[in-house]
Amino acid sequence: MRIVLGVSGGIAAYKAAEIVRLLQERGAGVRVVMTAAAQEFIRPLTFAALTGEKVITSMFGEAGREANVESSVEHIGVAQSMDALLVAPATADVLAKFAHGIANDFLTTLYLATSAPVIVAPAMNVNMWEHVATQQNLATLRERGITVVEPGVGYLACGMVGAGRLAEPEDIVAATFARLGVSQDLAGTTVLVTAGPTFEPVDPVRYIGNHSSGKMGYALAQVALRRGARVILVSGPTALQPASGVKFISVTTAAEMREQVMLNAPDAQLVIMTAAVADYRPRAVSGEKIRREHALTLDFEPTPDILAELGARRLPGQTLIGFAAETGSLVEGARKKLAAKKVDAIVANDVSLPGLGFGSDRNAGVIVMHGRTIELPEMSKQEMAVRILAAAVELRSTGVREATKA
Repeated sequence: MRIVLGVSGGIAAYKAAEIVRLLQERGAGVRVVMTAAAQEFIRPLTFAALTGEKVITSMFGEAGREANVESSVEHIGVAQSMDALLVAPATADVLAKFAHGIANDFLTTLYLATSAPVIVAPAMNVNMWEHVATQQNLATLRERGITVVEPGVGYLACGMVGAGRLAEPEDIVAATFARLGVSQDLAGTTVLVTAGPTFEPVDPVRYIGNHSSGKMGYALAQVALRRGARVILVSGPTALQPASGVKFISVTTAAEMREQVMLNAPDAQLVIMTAAVADYRPRAVSGEKIRREHALTLDFEPTPDILAELGARRLPGQTLIGFAAETGSLVEGARKKLAAKKVDAIVANDVSLPGLGFGSDRNAGVIVMHGRTIELPEMSKQEMAVRILAAAVELRSTGVREATKA
């Protein structure tokens, strides 16, 4: 999810840094656009450091000195790539320009160029807030479908007391995600997700592994963040970066993954095991590199069944969801695992299908629960993460725990 944060000139501009942090904690990518007046209150470098991206401060490059074709149409590219435009603080000046279609800087031009949802959080002197012109401008913006996060009432920087104080950053972020249709139904819930493969060493340079990329688990962690959860991600070796705000734990072997899962599972109300944990590991690991001139025979032993152990040690009120990478009958294989491992649901996908599953950005499968199944047609892994978490929320709300009765 990509959110552009517009920062306009007012004493509350410093609070925009906290808004950036909260958006990132919910898994959103943030790009900042600043008006010239905003730069008098807080420097662009602050937002560049927080977001890791260039801050847009003018229409044609730095003070016009870097003007080129790319910068002159940048507002079109930004407008097309974002999921929402959030302006906080939104001054009376910016609100008036939005209402009357005035586009004389990057932020106001971006507003006219985008079809994405727009959220504004006004902040100003109480008299400016109550002025008929401001109220008429707000009425116009509301009629156009813009979400207005009402300012608070209290002591203002000008010394007056009244309406006009910027809403709390948490409320602004909550309103933004609500406008985007992202429910906060996992607020107050700790979600533990496992992802990626495990590598089981043969000698100091070789290992037994699998093709898991970790993309499904990382997508679940990101979507859970957006829905308000505290997320713990235990990941095997991957090339992915976890979303900002995730408690990230890196592991390599099945034994290490088991250790971290068992350590963190007691704190989690929802556990989703997407990791492709190796079923077997070499019984003995050579301390030196095995030379290729020798014939190699390995003796394997089973690794711990982490999901089954979680099912046997399930805590009251905890929801457990496992994954099954199958190459045959999805539902039949998932039902067997559902009963054997005493969990609430198994998400099964056919890894033999071309272009889906391991390494791909797309997936398809089925969620098998006690009493019913949910088909998951081909879709992106981000969308599948949304579907899986919706099913998890439903499981938690119904309180059905058939697995524990087996």
